[in-house]
Amino acid sequence: MRWMYGRSIIDPAQMTDLSVGLRAALATTVETELPRVKKLQRATDGTLKWLLDVGGGQEIETVYIPEPRRGTLCISSQAGCAMDCSFCATGKQGFNRNLTAAEIIGQIIVARRALDSQTAAIGISNVVFMGMGEPLANLREVAEVCDLLTDDFGLALSRRRVTVSTCGLVPQIARLAKLTNVALAVSLHASEDELRDELVPINRRHPIGELLAACWNYASETRSREITFEYVMLDGVNDTPADASQLAGLLAGKPAKVNLIPFNSFPGTIYQRSPQRVIDDFRQALLDRGIIAITRRTRGDDIDAACGQLAGSIDNRVLRPMAQRSIHTVTHS
Repeated sequence: MRWMYGRSIIDPAQMTDLSVGLRAALATTVETELPRVKKLQRATDGTLKWLLDVGGGQEIETVYIPEPRRGTLCISSQAGCAMDCSFCATGKQGFNRNLTAAEIIGQIIVARRALDSQTAAIGISNVVFMGMGEPLANLREVAEVCDLLTDDFGLALSRRRVTVSTCGLVPQIARLAKLTNVALAVSLHASEDELRDELVPINRRHPIGELLAACWNYASETRSREITFEYVMLDGVNDTPADASQLAGLLAGKPAKVNLIPFNSFPGTIYQRSPQRVIDDFRQALLDRGIIAITRRTRGDDIDAACGQLAGSIDNRVLRPMAQRSIHTVTHS
């Protein structure tokens, strides 16, 4: 584990403090292979994006975001996504399959090797499951990777530096609390069910009240300081003062913080980003109600590496995405 995850060495022949016999046995009985890099792009702000081949014609994307005091790696957990959130490029591609734990951890090793070759000052200090896919729909493999990330013989990251994001699979949130105690982020994006049904279709199965109850239970069971609620700012859709007031009412007095995300456009979308003034006013309204709120700085949008833009190349196996089964539209003002 120290060789593979601490030093990013996966060839047993190079693990020089293991016995010759063990190295030979590993070479013949264990397959060690990384996802193949098809393309590496660098944004003007230093963000890196890898396009990785995971076989069968499926390609996923992984993003590294450098900052002065930390380096965050955003990893994918599925080839595509079946959740069909209306503002997300990944969801518009459909879904093919879950990634294995090896394919997920392989993204990290690929990135670490590339960063080591560039002598990156920060390296990977944080890992977030916010790439392609719904992590809790692949819970068994994701939980295994979380263990590797936080194990002293693995990546040895603090549990607070590993974040699993979900759009709201309530039963799996409860299971995650039993399997690991990493940080939890929830893609909320609306403060009332009718609108969230359209933006995040899984809400029709697990509405906001049920989702929030699961979040507070997760915070209690894992002793989390707070749950992060992600809220994409969509012009004229979910960004009014009334929306801010209702959101504050849902989270007041709870272990919560809000991450406001300026919408990142992609081909074919019907949405536009809220004006900066509107985003600033929305954040201030939350702060005035005692809610911790930050506005995420957009990174890597010139290479389509920003939040909601990851797409890769997916052979969609989902015949009828959730949004196509809905024929009504919410008018929100």
